[in-house]
Amino acid sequence: MIDPYHPRLYLASRSPRRRELLTQIGIQFDTVVFRNHPREDKEVDETPHRGEMPAAYVERVARAKAEHGGGIAGWRKMQSQPVLAADTTIEFDGGIIGKPLDSEDAKSILRRLSGKPHRVLTAVAVFLDGRIEALLSVSEVRFGVLDETQIRNYVASGEPMDKAGAYAIQGRAGQFVEHLSGSYSGVMGLPLFETAVLLRRFGYPV
Repeated sequence: MIDPYHPRLYLASRSPRRRELLTQIGIQFDTVVFRNHPREDKEVDETPHRGEMPAAYVERVARAKAEHGGGIAGWRKMQSQPVLAADTTIEFDGGIIGKPLDSEDAKSILRRLSGKPHRVLTAVAVFLDGRIEALLSVSEVRFGVLDETQIRNYVASGEPMDKAGAYAIQGRAGQFVEHLSGSYSGVMGLPLFETAVLLRRFGYPV
C-alpha cells in the first residue's frame, strides 16, 4: 500500500545514474540489492535467448529485475512498496550489444559504433503485490568518427566498463555524440517520462 503522504519505492538497481535520476524528480527510495551481480543471479538471466529481439530482451530483463526485487523485499518482510527496475541495451545492425567483457571488447564495440547510428533501448518495470507492468524507451544515437587515440584513451579511463554499448553519455563519452533523438535520461539508463507514467499507473504520486 502506497502512503500518499510519504511515498517511497524500492529501486532494484546498483546504478548510481538511476539513483541520481530518481532524486532529480523528487522520488524517495530505498535500494534493494541482489545477492550476487545480476549476471550471476539465476533469477535475473541477462543472457539473450536465441533469436530474441532487442526490445523483447530488454523488457524481459527489466521485468525479471523488478519481480526479483519484489521477491527479496517479501523474503525480508519489508514494507509493501512499488519495486522499480530498468535495463538498457544497444541495438546495432539488428543485434544486441550489452556490456563489454573486458577492455579489448570495449574497444571493439566503440569501433563498431564509430560514425554510425545505433538505438538505445531502456525498459523500465514496476512490480507491486504480484502486479507488474513495463514500458520501453527507444532513442537513436549517432557517434562522430572516433580515432584509435580517442578510443584507447576513453577505455583507459575505465568509464566504458559495465555500461551497455561501452559508453556513458553523461560522462566523457558525451563528446562523441553527434546526434541524439529520443530520451537523454533513457540513454543514461532510466527514462523519466516512462518511469513517471508507470508509477502513476500504480497510484504513486509523481
